[in-house]
Parts: sequence; structure tokens; C-alpha cells
Amino acid sequence: MDIKIGFQDSPRELVVHVAEDNAELKERIAQNLSSGEGVLELQDAKGRTYLVRNATIAYVDMGTAAPRAVGFAGA
Repeated sequence: MDIKIGFQDSPRELVVHVAEDNAELKERIAQNLSSGEGVLELQDAKGRTYLVRNATIAYVDMGTAAPRAVGFAGA
């Protein structure tokens, strides 16, 4: 699943592809952001770790967990 994180005062987004369950990840992000302070820690599918200060996050966009079809077979 892809997660886009938008930042205050910045036009750029951070896109992270994670392998976690959608419901668990949504709850963990909501708990972190409700505190307003601290750090949100995400690990992508390749094992890289991202640390983002909660105070700088403007929004979090969570995509679907369904895989995309490739080629004409999925049309």
C-alpha cells in the first residue's frame, strides 16, 4: 500500500510503500498524529525506515492495498 505524507509549508510529498495491514497502520498513524508531538516511524517494503516529526505533517493519504493489474489481462 502506498502512503503519501504532505508537509506544512512544503509543496513536496513523501511517498512510502508499506507492507503493513491497512487497519493497523491507520490506527497507529492516528494515535501518533493525535498527540501532536513526537515522531511517526514508518518502514517501507524494502526495509528503509522513515522518521517524520508529527508537528510538520499536514495530511496523510493512504492508498488501497489491492495490487494493480499489469497488461491487457486486467482490462
